[in-house]
Amino acid sequence: MEGMMNQGMKCSCKHHQAVPVLVILFGLTFLLKALNIVTAEFVDMAWPVLVIVAGLFKMTSRMCKCC
Repeated sequence: MEGMMNQGMKCSCKHHQAVPVLVILFGLTFLLKALNIVTAEFVDMAWPVLVIVAGLFKMTSRMCKCC
């Protein structure tokens, strides 16, 4: 695994970070609902917005040398 990172497999490009950020925000949204910090109505509105924003970001980001 360490050899893969030395060969450039780990990238810091913004468009490669969109999916991990989406997963974190998704999980955080549902965790906050489970802890009764946010309402179910907020979660019903938030998760589609997160998906749309991530899709728009992915669609409009330019490709880098590693792609």
